[in-house]
Order: sequence, then C-alpha cells, then structure tokens
Amino acid sequence: MAYRDLYAKWQTDPEGWWMEAAGAIDWVSKPTHALNASRAPYYEWFTDAQVNTCWNAVDRHVLAGRGKQAAIIHDSPVTGTKHVITYAELQDRVARLAGALRAKGIEKGDRVIIYMPMVPEALEAMLACARLGAIHSVVFGGFAANELAVRIDDCTPKAIIATSCGIEPNRVVHYKPLLDGAIEMATHKPDFCVILQREQEVAKLTPGRDVAWHTFQYGVEPADCVPVSGDHPAYILYTSGTTGAPKGVVRPTAGHLVALAWTMRAIYNCGVGDVFWAASDVGWVVGHSYICYAPLIAGCTTIVFEGKPVGTPDAGTFWRVIAEHKVRSFFTAPTALRAIKRDDPEGLLVKDYNLSNLQALFLAGERADPDTINWAQRHLNVPVIDHWWQTETGYAIAANPLGIELLPIKIGSPSVAMPGFDVQVLDEGGHPMAPGTLGAIAVKLPLPPGTLPTLWNAEERFKKSYLTHFPGFYETGDAGYVDEDGYLYIMARTDDVINVAGHRLSTGAMEEVLANHKDVAECAVIGVADALKGQSPLGFLCLNKGCNRDHAEIVKECVGLMREKIGPVADFKRAVVVDRLPKTRSGKILRGTMVKIADNEAFKMPATIDDPAILDEIRVALQGIGLAKG
Repeated sequence: MAYRDLYAKWQTDPEGWWMEAAGAIDWVSKPTHALNASRAPYYEWFTDAQVNTCWNAVDRHVLAGRGKQAAIIHDSPVTGTKHVITYAELQDRVARLAGALRAKGIEKGDRVIIYMPMVPEALEAMLACARLGAIHSVVFGGFAANELAVRIDDCTPKAIIATSCGIEPNRVVHYKPLLDGAIEMATHKPDFCVILQREQEVAKLTPGRDVAWHTFQYGVEPADCVPVSGDHPAYILYTSGTTGAPKGVVRPTAGHLVALAWTMRAIYNCGVGDVFWAASDVGWVVGHSYICYAPLIAGCTTIVFEGKPVGTPDAGTFWRVIAEHKVRSFFTAPTALRAIKRDDPEGLLVKDYNLSNLQALFLAGERADPDTINWAQRHLNVPVIDHWWQTETGYAIAANPLGIELLPIKIGSPSVAMPGFDVQVLDEGGHPMAPGTLGAIAVKLPLPPGTLPTLWNAEERFKKSYLTHFPGFYETGDAGYVDEDGYLYIMARTDDVINVAGHRLSTGAMEEVLANHKDVAECAVIGVADALKGQSPLGFLCLNKGCNRDHAEIVKECVGLMREKIGPVADFKRAVVVDRLPKTRSGKILRGTMVKIADNEAFKMPATIDDPAILDEIRVALQGIGLAKG
C-alpha cells in the first residue's frame, strides 16, 4: 500500500487503523478499543489491555527459536572492547536483575533511576524495570549532581542503578561521586543503589545503601514478566523546561509498544535479524526508542556504541561500525555528520569501508542543513532521510516511510506527516496558514499512541505547556511551513524565528545559506537585540579543518551570500569565526544561551551543556565585534 493510501486509511478510520497495528504485539489481554477519550484533552490508548514490554522485546524472540541471534552488540572504541549478547543471554541477564530488584522490594509502579553510560547493562536495567512493571527514569550519564538531585526529588525513586564511571576519549568521568552528591542534595533518599563497577575505576560503596552489580544478583530467583495495564507508565524521561524544573515526559506502555513496532518496519524498513544502529545515548529519547526498545521489539540486533563520531580514533569510526556489523539502517544527528565532514571534508575515510549492507541514513535531533545531507549522499551513496520528532512524541511526527515507499526526497524537509499525526501550520490566532507561509507547527488532537499523555505529577503544567496556546492542538514549539505537496519544513524553534524590522525571518533558512559556503563546516545564526530594528541576525562560523584563509574575507563572502540568497531584508551584516559552538551533549546548539551572552543578559548554565568553557570562547568572540560587553 502506498503512503498516501495508508495515510488516508488512518484518517478515515483511526480506531481501526491502530487496532490493526496492535496486532504486532503479544498481549496478555488484548485491547477491545484503541482510543480512550473519556478525559479529553488527556487522551489515552489501549487502556483496557494487559501487556509486558520486556516480554515483547526479549522473551517472545527466545520462545520463537531465535535465542542464539545477537540482540545487543556493544562496540566500545573508548575501552577497546566488543561484546555480543544473544537474545537467550539477554533474557537470562534481565530476568536475574529483575529478580534481584524484586527481592529488594521493587514492585509494579515503583520508580528506578538509571544513571549509566553506553554499556549493555543500561539496557538490561531498563528491561528489568519493564519486566517488573517498575517505571524507570534514565538520567544522562555524567549529568551534574544538582540536576540528578532535581530528578530524584521529582520522581522519588526507590532505587538508583548506576556505574562507577563513564569513559570519554581522554578522561574518566567519575559517576559515583556525582551520584553521592546528588543523593546528599536531594530531599528524597532512595532505599538502595546498585553500582556496576567498571575496571577503569572502582568506586567506593556506601555501606548499608550501595551494593555491587554482581553481588546484588548472586543466588537470586529470576523474575517472570509482570502484566501491566495499557496506560501504565513505561518510563519517565526528563526534558529541559524553558523555565524552572525539567519536565518529566510520561511514556505509556501499550501505545509505546504499538507505535515503535510499526515504525521499525514502516519508517526504517528493518525486521527480524536486521542490524539497526542509532548512534545516540540511552539518556536521550532516541536511545530509549531506537537503541533499547524498538529494535528489540522488532527482533533486530541493536548496537550500543561507546565512542564519538571523531576522535575514537578518527572520523571513520561510524563507517567502521557500519561495515563490521553489517548495519542495515543507521540513525544519527546532523551535528555528528558535521563533525565528521569537518575532519574529513572529502569523505576519504568512507572509501576504506564496505558499506554495501547500508540501505539508508536517517537524521534527526535538529535541522539537517542541505550541505550536510548532500555531503552524506555523495559519499555514502544511499538515501539520506531527515525525519522530525521530539522527546514528547517518542518517534517520528514526519518522515519518509522507507518501508512503505521511498517518497521523493526534498532536501531541507523531513518529508510528510506519519499516520496518527495531523500536522498543521497556524498563525498566532490559531488559523491555518497558506502553503509556503512560515507559522507555528501544531498537531491536531488526539496525539497518536506512544506520545505523552501528560507530565509526571504535573498535569496542569502539561496543559499549559502544550495544549493552551492553540486549543484542540498540541503545540510543538517549532516553526516552519508546508509546501504544495504536503512536505513539511522545520525552520526553527518558535523562539528562533527573529523579527527584523517587522519581518519574521527563520534563523534556520539563514543557516542553510551559510552552510553552503565552501569553507564553513558548521554554523549558527541568532537574533541579537537591535535598538532600531528590534533584532539583528548574527552568524557564528566554524571552518573546515585545514582552512587557513583570512577570516574577514570569509565573513565578507558569507554576508554577500546572504544578500544574494535571502535579500537585504535579512539585514545580515555580522558574523564571527569560532572554533566550536556550544551544544548540549545530544548535539543541539544552545542558541538561546548565545543570545543571552550577546545581549548581556543573565543566564543559568544549561545542565546539558557539553563543555561550559565554550561559552567563554563565545563571549570573547562577541566582544571582538562590540557585543557582550558586560
């Protein structure tokens, strides 16, 4: 069935469509209906079903005779190790860990925080919680103690599962002292902590509270899967709020299973025995959906990669992993590709590897600029598919459904809305905008299965954050437009649409122009305060490795490019060359923080920042052009 027919089928009968999709899941008690609208606008799905996530991700594959198939490949260039775990081994490991947790009092509905790097044990901890019906909350490994403390107080975990350390290319990150500090700061105290000791650093355990991973599991009775209701929270994942405390996105169990199972075949074209790799982190939503759950639900082999796109050891490490493990579909962030492109602009390292198993590269997490997509297509010789989603949705709102049909790729667009999502572009008053017109992107309620039904212990905040601005819609916080063919273009966060002398301009469109300059590896555009025009755009340019041209000349060429491609209306006159851009650990550029520095406004150090020292470099660069004077 072609995409248009499939989407029309969902529109005509959403209830029947999702009930059919639910057929891919093993139910303890099948749902009798899909949508529960009894508490609209707080919609829920498959609420009368009984199901277990761990059974669907692990046990059923062993039962089907695929116990010897690889479930997880751990590839860790930072430790120089590789390890394969079969489905049968995974079942045994998860059941034993779940048994140990149960013996210490963890039951259905209890919360467990997981604070671990990219090791298979992180997935085992998630699955062990799912096996018992416990609600896990994975906190990105290495998050500062105060940020971890905030999450401890919000979700009040009975237990915390952590490692002694994380490993970066040139340093060891001491997790245990961060964990100890967080527990000391937090009002709520966990009953116990389970610590996976790594050989790179053995942590000191707190007597009476901490227990070592292996000791904890010694001699315990393995646990069976515990059925939970369809609306039972599978996990809580915190996403940064623009103000105040982080928001705890709740992921309901049944909808999560149904949606992820559907996407693995329809979007990524992967099924039983295929190797799927999402080069992300378990601490982010991509790691939850497409490192841990979706590939295992689909019976794939998933890769847990502990390394970086460059520096472990070089810009060819991604291609090495794809070739060695015969990856079929690969998913990463544009920022990772830009780092690779910056180190290897001619793509010479790609030629060292046999990538014949790779069918497509998927990008998400931020806007994928055309220059990066073109570079990847040219060197990988496979479709490069941008798709768009959010922590809140858990999977793609808009994508090019490779497993249904590969639609024509329009560079700069994540293609079209997926079944379940009625995406509309609205003006400030909530009225639909004409094709090609920039506006706020919203999704008509109800959101589909697997998306957030609420925030953890914060229903009013959920309503205020997402449902109030445009009644009857979920507000995505992104700005963009839809073209005549129904293709969506995400141009910026709504906060990143700047107003220059009354003209609403997309910083994303400006970044596309700058990224086309032959010497520019990566860039960002922000709007700084301007007494005359309200805001004025300012560019930040990171240059390709080996470029030693005069910076002033490059800036002049970029200003000319902007005038040519967007016009004088952009009022683009200033840009600075910097070595690197401030980013979150997941690769998103911290544009809002850069604006505050430029405008001399106070700001809170972002919890997710990769390296705080970059902000001082940005301040110095801005002072060089008369900004950030404070």
